[in-house]
Amino acid sequence: MKLFALSTAENGASMALFDGDEKVCSSYWASRQTHSRRLMSMVEQMIQVQAGLTVDVIDGFIAAKGPGSFTGLRIGISVIKGLAYSFSKPCAGISSLDGIAFGVGYSPDPVCVMMDAKRNEVYTALYRFEQGRLVHKGEESVCSPKHAVTKAGASALFVGSGSKAYREVILELTGGQARFSPPSVDSVSASAMIRIALASPALFESAENRLEPVYLRKSDAEIHFAGTIEKAKKGAS
Repeated sequence: MKLFALSTAENGASMALFDGDEKVCSSYWASRQTHSRRLMSMVEQMIQVQAGLTVDVIDGFIAAKGPGSFTGLRIGISVIKGLAYSFSKPCAGISSLDGIAFGVGYSPDPVCVMMDAKRNEVYTALYRFEQGRLVHKGEESVCSPKHAVTKAGASALFVGSGSKAYREVILELTGGQARFSPPSVDSVSASAMIRIALASPALFESAENRLEPVYLRKSDAEIHFAGTIEKAKKGAS
C-alpha cells in the first residue's frame, strides 16, 4: 500500500511517501512561502521525480488536520483532498500534535507536545508511550504555556515549537528539571503520520479521521468580528 502524507500545519512543509512500511522518500522545507507558491510542484517532484511514480498509483493520501496555522492547514488539506478526489482515492486527517508526538514515541517519560499558537498560548496534548506504542493521549487544547507545563509535570519530555518558544518559562516552572527534544523533531513529521496510519487499519473509514481542519480556537478574523458585534450591541443599548 502506497501512502503519501503532507503537513503544512506550521511554517514548514513536511512530505513523505511510503510503500508499505518502507519509506520511499521524505522532505522538509522550512519556508512558509512554499505553501502557496511551490507546494504542488514539490508534491509532483517527490512523487514523479524522486519516487519515479505516477500519482494515480498512490493508494491513500493523508494531511495534518490541525491544530496549526489557519492558512497553512487550509492549503495543505485542499491539496490532499484535490489529489484524492482527482484519482478517486481515500484521504484522511491526522492530528498535527500526533505528528510531533510519535516522532519521540520511544520516550520512557510522558511527552508534552506544545505547538506555538502565538498570543502567549500553545496547542498542546500529553502522551504516554510504551516502547513506541501509544498507551494514553490527553485532550488536545489551547492554553497558556504555564497551564500546559503544570498539567504535564516536571518529568515530561517537552517537544514542539511551543516548547522552544517558551523554554525559559518551562525551565522556571519545573525548577530547571525540564528536558527538551532536539530541534529536529519539533515539527510535524509526515513520516510519523504515515506510521500512525499504518498502525490504524481503519484510518480511511473512521469518521474521527475525516479530513476537516481542527483549529481549537477561533481565527483572528472571527475574534475581531465577534468584538465588533459586541461593541455594536453595547452601543445600541
